[in-house]
Amino acid sequence: MRNNIIIPSTPIEFQKLFKDHHKLINRKNVMETKTNGIFHRYKHPIITAEHIPVQWRYDLNPETNPFGLERIGVNATFNAGAIKWNDKYVLAIRVEGADRKSFFAFAESENGIDSFKFWDKPMILPQNKEPDVNVYDMRLVKHEDGYVYGIFCTERKDPNVSANDTSAAVANAGIIRSKDLKNWERLPDLISTAKQQRNVTLHPEFINGKYAVYTRPQDGFILTGSGGGIGLGYVDEMTDPVVKDEVIINNKKYHTVYELKNGQGPSPIKTSEGWLHLAHGVRNTASGLRYVLYMFMTDLDDITKMIYQPGGYLMAPNYQEIIGDVGNVLFCNGWVVDQDGKVFIYYASSDTRLHVATSTVDILVDYCKNTPEDKLHSNKSVEAIIDLIDRNKGLY
Repeated sequence: MRNNIIIPSTPIEFQKLFKDHHKLINRKNVMETKTNGIFHRYKHPIITAEHIPVQWRYDLNPETNPFGLERIGVNATFNAGAIKWNDKYVLAIRVEGADRKSFFAFAESENGIDSFKFWDKPMILPQNKEPDVNVYDMRLVKHEDGYVYGIFCTERKDPNVSANDTSAAVANAGIIRSKDLKNWERLPDLISTAKQQRNVTLHPEFINGKYAVYTRPQDGFILTGSGGGIGLGYVDEMTDPVVKDEVIINNKKYHTVYELKNGQGPSPIKTSEGWLHLAHGVRNTASGLRYVLYMFMTDLDDITKMIYQPGGYLMAPNYQEIIGDVGNVLFCNGWVVDQDGKVFIYYASSDTRLHVATSTVDILVDYCKNTPEDKLHSNKSVEAIIDLIDRNKGLY
């Protein structure tokens, strides 16, 4: 104790940090009883800044850290890619340091809903000739070519602005691949005609012998400009990732939950009735941008063809999730489907913490097929309600 302040500068006091951390990461998660039947939330976030290992943040040597200070702060843990690997649920988590730089760290769980343990060290990302300034939001995709691809947003300062403009950036899709999740090969960044590319991920199967990539072309770093919408293009070889024949398959629309911009979340899930897609939609409000999650399905054989799109959002921030570093945001770039059809949706709230929700393939397909689509007019929405009321006559 110095000046009446208790500091963890002795081995015993540092042990308390580890004890508290161990208790946190081994806390059991509980499914919330309140549900709309489509998905189940869980009581606790699965990863927060406090879940980051103690030895990543503290110098544990009392001689070099006599006051027991946290040396490297972590601001947030969110937007994780996800994959089932060696019977474990593995996440590639976006970790944002107190210095605002994001990086990737892997964590795994036996059951996918709690007790996520970080691997020994965060990832040192292989670099291309022009180093990444910031990286985030990795999608993990096991492709039929035998590789696991990690596709992420790579950000660099915009070279076409004045030296005094220290916030303008250019975003593009960075690409790595691996066969063991440990040793990663960096490939060239995506090449397309768009000024900016974000929310890019890879279709898990070849389409006519080509790689199919979901894109979001846009003019500016924040605003889409004349771009926007979820695009689909084709790449001949991932070692030379030039996007060809890019088309918009799911566009932004006026007065919807995706009126300002939208983007593909994780890669789609294959079902017997089509491909399940999870996306985010953005609209503007008096208090700023609002991000929600929505779904649609594309044809099994023609992935450019929309077959179902339920109106509105699948998930929006609840009263606990709405507050954070960037409020009123839900975002998802990772989900896992088990062989029994259970789906784990790994979503982040308000750019701060990571959660899980669970559903099943059958339920999500039913939701997409049988939820009324957005007819884009208030009266049409009321007509859908009246139709349901009429069909329910005699049943309540």
